[in-house]
Amino acid sequence: MKNMTKPQGCTNLKIRQLNRMVTRHYDRYIAESGLKNTQYSLLSHVVRLGPIRPSDLARRMQMEASTLTRNMQPLVAQGWLTVGAGGDARSRLVQVTEAGLAKQAEGRRAWKEAQLALNERLGVHRVAALHELLDACIECLDDEPETCTD
Repeated sequence: MKNMTKPQGCTNLKIRQLNRMVTRHYDRYIAESGLKNTQYSLLSHVVRLGPIRPSDLARRMQMEASTLTRNMQPLVAQGWLTVGAGGDARSRLVQVTEAGLAKQAEGRRAWKEAQLALNERLGVHRVAALHELLDACIECLDDEPETCTD
């Protein structure tokens, strides 16, 4: 028979606490590259997916379009991203520049150090189990969920 332990406390609070702690951890490393976590993530998504329409990028990053626009502004101002004309007069495409590729590579080195340090602190098996659980939860909470069962 399964262990029927009920969750204790607020899941939202626990996730937010963990998120703040993990974010501080990564921030300490990523800051060395002159980026914030959000900027590194955005640059990395555009490197991997671009050129891409802002609406598609926002959807892939699970964020509101207005948040994406606000987060892109400093990257465009630094010359790391460009927002140019898309396939038709109404569409736009976000692209990474050569300077943006260099900055993302610098951030990636810092991110790898942060990830290795987190793996060391938590243990690789615990981090892998956490990823598996988070991926399953993300899938269940997606806008078009599959049937989620234990």
